[in-house]
This record gives sequence, structure tokens and C-alpha cells, in this order.
Amino acid sequence: MAKKVPAPKQSGKINDLVQNTESGLNELMTTDQGLLINDDQNSLKAGERGATLLEDFILREKITHFDHERIPERIVHARGAAAHGIFELYQPMGKYTKAKFLNDTSRQTPVFVRFSTVAGSRGSTDLARDVRGFAVKFYTEEGNYDLVGNNIPVFFIQDAMKFPDLIHAVKPEPHNEIPQAASAHDTFWDFISLMPEATHMIMWAMSDRALPRSFRMMEGFGVHTFRFINDKNESFFVKFHWKPLLGVHSVAWDEAQQISGKDADFHRRDLWDAIEAGAFPEWEFGVQIIPEADEHKFDFDLLDPTKLVPEELVPVMRIGKMTLNRNPDNFFAETEQVAFHPGHLVPGIDFTNDPLLQGRLFSYTDTQLSRLGSPNFHEIPINRSLNTVHNNQRDGHMRQQINKDVTSYHPNTIGGGCPYQAKAADGGFTSHMERIDAKKIRGRSKSFFDHFSQATLFFNSQSAPEQNHIIDALRFELSNVTIPAIRERMLGILSMVDKTLAQRVADKLGMQVPKKPNQPINHSIPADGKVADYQPVKVDPALKSSAALSMANSVKGIKSRKVAILAADGVNEASIKAIVTKLTADGASGMIVAPRMGQIKGDKGNDIMVNKALFNTSSVLFDAVYIPGGQKSINALVNEPDAIHFINQAYRHCKAIGADKDGGLLLDATYVGTGQDEAEGGIIIDGNIHHFVNAVSMHRSWEREPSSKVPA
Repeated sequence: MAKKVPAPKQSGKINDLVQNTESGLNELMTTDQGLLINDDQNSLKAGERGATLLEDFILREKITHFDHERIPERIVHARGAAAHGIFELYQPMGKYTKAKFLNDTSRQTPVFVRFSTVAGSRGSTDLARDVRGFAVKFYTEEGNYDLVGNNIPVFFIQDAMKFPDLIHAVKPEPHNEIPQAASAHDTFWDFISLMPEATHMIMWAMSDRALPRSFRMMEGFGVHTFRFINDKNESFFVKFHWKPLLGVHSVAWDEAQQISGKDADFHRRDLWDAIEAGAFPEWEFGVQIIPEADEHKFDFDLLDPTKLVPEELVPVMRIGKMTLNRNPDNFFAETEQVAFHPGHLVPGIDFTNDPLLQGRLFSYTDTQLSRLGSPNFHEIPINRSLNTVHNNQRDGHMRQQINKDVTSYHPNTIGGGCPYQAKAADGGFTSHMERIDAKKIRGRSKSFFDHFSQATLFFNSQSAPEQNHIIDALRFELSNVTIPAIRERMLGILSMVDKTLAQRVADKLGMQVPKKPNQPINHSIPADGKVADYQPVKVDPALKSSAALSMANSVKGIKSRKVAILAADGVNEASIKAIVTKLTADGASGMIVAPRMGQIKGDKGNDIMVNKALFNTSSVLFDAVYIPGGQKSINALVNEPDAIHFINQAYRHCKAIGADKDGGLLLDATYVGTGQDEAEGGIIIDGNIHHFVNAVSMHRSWEREPSSKVPA
């Protein structure tokens, strides 16, 4: 007898039906109107071989929905991954802001966070050299607050007027739609070479920050300067930071390219797997607070989005922690339909006159209308406020809220004057009262015209390996530019950052650094201004280097790292048990990688489950490699070309490589060898798993990187 399946649940409440998000497990199939479906296999026809009938409303509903399942992807930040979590406050911030979620340490504020790449399409790779989006939606008791930022604290442009130009330039070239998710082409560098204000951002984009090891190992920034407003209506400038507790770490460029081929979903998978395994990603929320009286005390303009506030000048105060602890139930319904907007505020947080931020306040709503098809995008479950919505907005495409009010206007008497306006004392939002007394103008303040000093600060703050990576990135990118004049303009701009940097890039391009940079003028000159007064300038700042800008100074650790354990039949079981136990105890994971899937036999005759085979994985998908003992296992791996390549590749990418005492024999068959490597960072050949784990926790041994020591 067939299993009896219960009828669809009826709550009797229309709102319960509207918000139903159940999986459908053990439920009968229905149409979108709740009608039970008797046959989902056959369309309604005029006879068995006859034409399909127009009256088949079940077929039409199903096909129509399918035809419209794809919504337009985001113009930028199209490829993303997301997770649910909570935010917990360390200390009340009432001195600076009246935002309730930043004053109640007993409350867990729900959040939804979306990470993304900027330039590529939804189908592009996670490992493109690119900026990463870092957008957080706080579901607060006062309404939704969106902190829509990036993993880089500055941006390419100063004014939103140039945003369409920037994105048009970096997107695939219009005549052939090539290249996807890459900036190494003519149109991007043509634009950048004519926009010296982008120089600081270019240093970041060419650095390892553009190649994160994981979403979990990225910093996040609000980019713009915002305002905090307290109960006394006192205003403070504020910069927002997210500090990952796992530290800030990257992959190598060669490694990124190979990961793109081996697993284009590397970052998505990493985030998902970490949460499923209970290794919940965590960030501390930090703020840099600047009194209004100090607005003009710096050698840069706080309203300039191409500038950061060095932590040596204004320390970051860590005021709370965000933990991501739940993966989405449905990628489309949540990750794809979530709608962020920097204009989604709560009382106590407000804007500044940053001209890039001001433009974003229009653009985001306009974009959501295009993507999600309706002004009712706020009613999609992932976008809903925790508060019940009461206003006089009505109707529109896909309206879900059922309003019972008699009136839909204000003021009114028929509806008793409802809904009422909220007084400021009751939590009603009031904008900061900033005095404005100026002429209308298309232009920028001269304080925005220093385009090079912070680019120099960033470059000077990098470790030697990080500087080498920036130089290599610029060489690669500009070598793919086909127009010599563009490369020459960029060399001129780079010479304004650092002469040695420019020369080292030029040497590989077979070019000379221009003696006098051909600097383009700023394109925002007031009608009564002189061109000479608006040339880019370079300020000589008091701060020459900032430790906070180098990933070399980041937190180190082994938590959630993945280690490949190379093994074959005859592997020393005690050796495997020891390394797996140690890794697990330290919050990392060890995965057995063998010549075949299934099981291998240990030296004691026990079966050992294999996680990955040499033919279906790669060292670029792991953080380190360990070789347990067992003579038979070692002999088998020595005769496996894929095992030799696995180790050579890990060595090239400066990863920790450990081996049990007889496991070192396998290293003799690789580029690593054993005779010279005991003094090299991250090479552990004495079987000391504690030394190996310490090497893994250091992330990489970049000092192994000089080309003379790296295999092809």
C-alpha cells in the first residue's frame, strides 16, 4: 500500500500562508494557487497524439514561472555568496550614537552578509583579481540597517558621476565581450591612466588583498566617512571596519589562476563548508571616531573616498562581534534576491557629503527596481524588516502586504490620522542638521586633488614579498595592454608613487619610465578656475608607513585550515592518526589524498578511508601538505607523477610541507629535496607535528619565493 501523505497544512491565517518557507518534504504537490496536482508528467492534449490545449493552466503556470526564473544579475557584484548570523555588542556606544543596536549589549541582532566579486558575471570565477564586496544587513529593532562595503577601504573614483565610466571600462570590452572578470585589458587601463585619483585604489587592487584566501579571511570596510549622532544631536565622523578573527590572508597569483580551473567556486564552497562544520566565521566590528572639530586636522579630506584614515592617527575601537552561523536555505530566494542599500539607516547613523556616497543613495534603489521588478522588493522575505511596516505606499507589482486601512494618505481624519508620524523622542529618524550655504557648482574641492601620497603610504607599508606581488601584478596587467601610449601614461603615474616601483615594472615591459609624467588634468574644473590650479598634487604626509596596511602583520593561526595528507597502501597508521588528531585538536582538518578513491590499507592491515584522489584534487585547494611514514606508501607515491607535482606545486606557492622521518624520502624525488631545506621556512622533515602545525599557522613562507628557487 502506498504511503499516505498528509494534505497541505492549513494555518487559517493569510499571513502564515504568505510567509510559508517550508521545504515541501512529505507534502502533496500543488499549483502556485494551492490546487492539488493530479498529473505532473503530461500536458493536456486533444487525444494522445493531439495538440496541447491552451486551457492547460497547470502547464502554462509551470512554463511561465520557468521562463521567468532568472532575474537580471547585478550590474556589479553579480557573483556572490552569503550567510546568516548574529551581531553582539561589546560596549554601549551612547556617547557617540543613539542607534539602539549599538547600545544594547544583551541583544543579539540578526544579520545577513553577502560577499562578492565586483567585475565578473554570475558565472565567473571566485578567484579573479578583483575587489570583494562585504555587505551586511542588520535586522535591528528600529528597522533594517545596511552597511554596504568592500574588502578594500578606498575606491577608484571620488564622484559617483564617474561610476558608470569605471564599470564600463573594467567590464569585458564591448566589441568581443572579452575578457571576463579581469582588468588586464585596454579599456580599463586607458580609463585608469586618465584618472589619477584611482592611483591609491590601484595599489590595493594589484596587491594580495585582491586575492583573498577566503571570505572568512577578509577585512571589511564601509569605505565612506559616515556620521554617528547621539541623543544630544552631537555629530561625530565615523569609519567602519570588520576585522576577521582568523586574520587577513591571501593566495598567490599563480595559485589563484589554477584554483579558477580546479574549483571556480572555491570561496563559495569554503564559506559553506566552514559553517556546516561549525567553524563559524567571526569578525569584530570596529569604528574610527573623529569629532566634528577635527574634520580638517588631517592632510587629506575625510569626504574623499579615495583616502583612508590611518590607524596610527585614529585607532580602531572594536565594539562588537559578528558571527555567521547558518547557511541560506535557498540561494536564489536569499543570496540572489537580497537587496542592500547604503540609504537603509536607523536613528543615530547618517551620511556625509562624500560625493560618491551621495550618488550611491540614488543608484541602489534604482538598481533594485530593475533587478527585482517592483517597488515592493522590501517584501521579499530576506529583505523584510523585523518591524511591521506601516505607511501609505500601496499596490505595485507583486504586492504582498494586505492593507486593511480605509485611507492611504496623510494627513487624514477618516483613518484617525493613522499611521502617525513618530516623534524624534519616540525613535523617529531625523536627518543631521548641517548648514549648507553655497553656490551650485560642478566641481571638487582642491583638498581632493592629492592622488598619490596615500598610494605611496600603502606601497611603503607592504612587506618585501607584498611589494614584489604588486609589481608582478602591474607587470602582468600592463603587459596585456596593447596600446603603448596607455602603458607609458601608467608608468608616469606609477613614478609618482615610487620611482623604483615604476622602474621595475617598466623593465619587464621593455619600456622607459617617462622623465616627466604626462599627467592628465582633473576633469572637474570650475568655470572660473584656472587649469594650473587644478593639477594633481602630492602632499608630503607626516606618516610614512602604517603597520595596519600589511597582511604580514595580521593574526596568524591554524583554525579551519585544510591539510592534504598524502598516503597510499602501506602507510604508517600511527603516523596518520597522530597528525589527524593534532590537526583536529587545533581546529584544522586533515584530508587523506591517495592515488585512488575508496580505501587504502594501512601498515597494520586496517582500512583507511580516502577523502580525495590525486586525479581529482590539487595542492592549490589545500593550505599545507603532510607526508606520513610507511615505506610501502612512500615507494608507491614516488612512482606517482601526480604526487610529485602535488608537492612541487605546494612548494612553489610557499605552503608548509611536513614529512614523517621516512616520509622525507618522497621529498627527495621532488624539487624540495632534503639536503638544503631544513633551514627553509615551512619545510618540516623531522616528523615533529608540533613544528609542522606551527608552520601551517604562519599561513605562508613567502621568503621561499625568489624565482631562482621556484620550480616551473
